[in-house]
Amino acid sequence: MQLSHGGESSPTGAPVARWSVEQVLALAPDAASRKAGTRLGAAGPWSGTGSDASGAVWGLCKGSGSTPYRTVVDTTGPAYACSCPSRKFPCKHALGLLLLRASDDGAFPPAEPADWVEEWLTGRRARAARESGPAAGGDSVRGPADPAAARKRAERRAERVTGGAQELEQRLADLLRGGLAATDRSGYGLWEETAARMVDSQAPGLAARVRELGAITGSGPGWPVRLLEECGLLHLLDTAWLGRDRLPDPLAATVRTRVGLPQSAEGPPVRDQWLVLAQYDTPDGKIVARRIWLYGRRSGRTALLLSFGAAGRSPAQALPVGATIDAELTPYPGGGQLRAELGEQFGATTAAGPPPGIAAAAAPAVYGNALRDDPWLDAWPVTLRDVIPVPSKDGWQLADAHADAHANARAEAQGGTSTDARTGSALPIAPAALSRPGLWKLVALSGGGPVTVFGEIGHRGFEPFAAWDPGEDEEGAGTTGGPVVQLV
Repeated sequence: MQLSHGGESSPTGAPVARWSVEQVLALAPDAASRKAGTRLGAAGPWSGTGSDASGAVWGLCKGSGSTPYRTVVDTTGPAYACSCPSRKFPCKHALGLLLLRASDDGAFPPAEPADWVEEWLTGRRARAARESGPAAGGDSVRGPADPAAARKRAERRAERVTGGAQELEQRLADLLRGGLAATDRSGYGLWEETAARMVDSQAPGLAARVRELGAITGSGPGWPVRLLEECGLLHLLDTAWLGRDRLPDPLAATVRTRVGLPQSAEGPPVRDQWLVLAQYDTPDGKIVARRIWLYGRRSGRTALLLSFGAAGRSPAQALPVGATIDAELTPYPGGGQLRAELGEQFGATTAAGPPPGIAAAAAPAVYGNALRDDPWLDAWPVTLRDVIPVPSKDGWQLADAHADAHANARAEAQGGTSTDARTGSALPIAPAALSRPGLWKLVALSGGGPVTVFGEIGHRGFEPFAAWDPGEDEEGAGTTGGPVVQLV
C-alpha cells in the first residue's frame, strides 16, 4: 500500500491509507464502470474537492446536466454516496474521485465537510451506531416470531435432505454397478436430472457437486480416475449427513454447510487489524460470488468474507486489497471453516506489508491438515515466502529460493543442476492460473528474485492471488518496496 506524505491522521491516530490506482479499480463492479471511472480520474470535471481526518473525501463532478453530481466516499468502510441515478455500487463518479485522489493527493486539501457531506456522514455513522449497539428494550430485539414453527420448518427440510441423500446413494451405487465408462455415453442429462432432484430435496450443496461430476467426463485423459475420486467424496458427504448425529459438533456443522443448509455467524467476535489479502469474483450460476481473504495481524487467523450479487449486479461488499482495517469478525461454525461475517469497524484503513509466510515445501502439509477437519476442501489459503516463479515442463511453478545447499550438491553430483534441487521443493501453479495475466505480473515482479505470494493450495496446485515486492517487510514493519500486486 502506498501512502502520500506518510498518510493522513485519523481519529484513532492511525494513518488513513491513500489507495493505489490498482486498488481503486479492484472495487469497480464491472469492466464498463472501470473504464468510465478511469475517464473521470482527472482533475478536469471535478470541483469542490476536499478531505477530512476521519477518512472522508468528496467532490462535485460535472455531468451532462447543469447541476454537478455530489459524490462522497468514506474510505473507512468503504462506503459511497452520489447524487447520480446509477444503480451500480460504487458508481463511476465514486471511482473517478478515488482515482483522482490516488494520482493527485494535492487535489484534496483538508477542509471542513460541506453541508451535504456532513449530513451523509452523520446519518451513516448514526445508523452504524444503532446497528452495533444493544437493543433499547425487549420489544426491539429481533428474533423468530415463532421459535416452534421455525424448528418444525428446519426439521421438515432436514427430512427432505435426508430423502435426497438416500436417493443419491442409490444412484451412485447404480452408477458404479454399471461401470464408470458407461457414463461417457449417457451425456450430461443424467447428471442434470440428478442435480434437479437434489434441488427438489432442498440440498443445493449436493446439487452443485453432482453438476461438477457431469463435467469430468469431458475433462481429458484420465477422467475415470477423477470421476471415481469425486464420487467417493460425494458418497462420504452423503453418509456423513445420514450419520450426522454421531459426528462431533464442528464436523457436523461442516457437513450441514457442505450439503447446503444455511448457517449463521455465531460465537464471540474477533477484533483485529485485518489485512486485506485478496478479492476476486467467480460466477456461480446466475449469481456472482465475491471472496475477500483477510489476515489478522494480532491473532494470526485467516478469514474469508463471502458475499453475492444477483441479476447481473456485483456484490456490494468490497475492500481495498493491501489495506488493513481495524474491525470485528464473527466466525461461522464448522470444523476448519474460515468464513466470517464483517462486523463493526473502528477507525480508518491503514497501510501494511505482507503477512508472514511459510516455505513452499511446507504448504502441502498445511493443506493436508485442513483436510482432516473438512475432507471436501478444494483448496486452503497459504502465504508463501521467498519463492521464485520458474518455468517447468508442464507450465510454471513456485520454487523455494533457499533450497538446501546439500540437496544442490547431491543433484550436481548425480549429473543434475542446482535448479533441479530448487524445483524439487516447488509447488506447481494450478492450470486455472496459467492463462491469466496475473501470472506474468508475478513473473515481472519477481524478476528472478524471491517474492511473497498469497493464494490457495489444492490438489490441482497453487493458485496465486496477490504478491508483494521483495522490499516489503513482513507484518508491516516497513514499506520500502512497492505495493501489493493483485493477480486475479
